[in-house]
Amino acid sequence: MDNTLYQLDKRLVRDAFDRAAAAYDEVAILQREVGRRLLERLDLIKLQPRAIVDIGAGTGELGAALAKRYKGSEVILLDLAPRMLKRARQRRRLVERWLGRQRFVCGDAEQLPLADNSVDMVFSNFAIQWCSDLDRAFAEFQRVLRPDGLLLFTSFGPDTLTELRQAWRAVDDAVHVNSFIDMHDIGDALMRAKLAEPVMDAERLTLTYADGMGVMRDLKAMGAHNVSAGRHHGLTGKRKLQHMLAAYEQFRNSAGLLPATYEVVYGHAWGSDVGAGQVHEDGTVHVPLSQLKRG
Repeated sequence: MDNTLYQLDKRLVRDAFDRAAAAYDEVAILQREVGRRLLERLDLIKLQPRAIVDIGAGTGELGAALAKRYKGSEVILLDLAPRMLKRARQRRRLVERWLGRQRFVCGDAEQLPLADNSVDMVFSNFAIQWCSDLDRAFAEFQRVLRPDGLLLFTSFGPDTLTELRQAWRAVDDAVHVNSFIDMHDIGDALMRAKLAEPVMDAERLTLTYADGMGVMRDLKAMGAHNVSAGRHHGLTGKRKLQHMLAAYEQFRNSAGLLPATYEVVYGHAWGSDVGAGQVHEDGTVHVPLSQLKRG
């Protein structure tokens, strides 16, 4: 895997989501739907966490849902963008009677400001794709998880915004759309972090728009526009933008709408106290059966 494709400017990531905070809930339709599906997966898992960290908590909708589901648990809402956390605090006041203990922490998934073995669940909806070093992020998740703790997350796969990518390729070879890591490479990274029993799956969801500018506007409003380190610096010229929009028209469907396809990757794994000596040459990890009991 060529990691240079996924290098991000973290300052731009933070600033983009800070600017998006005020209008984020109005446009984050996909994030809300996938978050709901991620929460549903908890119905199949017997776990009563004492402490949960929601990484990339955004405006706090899923953090509030976790606090309602696991009453009495401590829920740590962590996000890189301070204004997102400000919105999350406002949400907390609106639904105070439903919530357990909550903390709001501004921090980076690749350098978590949390103690070792301090949480029973790491929950993350569409945050790990904003990590430049996935190995480092997963190592941090492993570090803060207790041995029987759960990691549950979503990310975008490489087929995300395929129509927009193809439209831009008709214009030039510059990087106009963020690159996302393949599901199998994410699974390999989970194994390297010695997280136990990793499971990955994916689905494709499509939003539709009346015009290509609608796609661009929503990406900007969500803070999800191009923040790759290899992006073109400076404004995109009007002529290039018009050329891209014309190329996008090839995807207009029978209903007269333009699709924006998202590859949604789901993953979960368990924290373990496996030492380096238990990782075999083929990359497999042998975990004692006693560690795999989930209550």
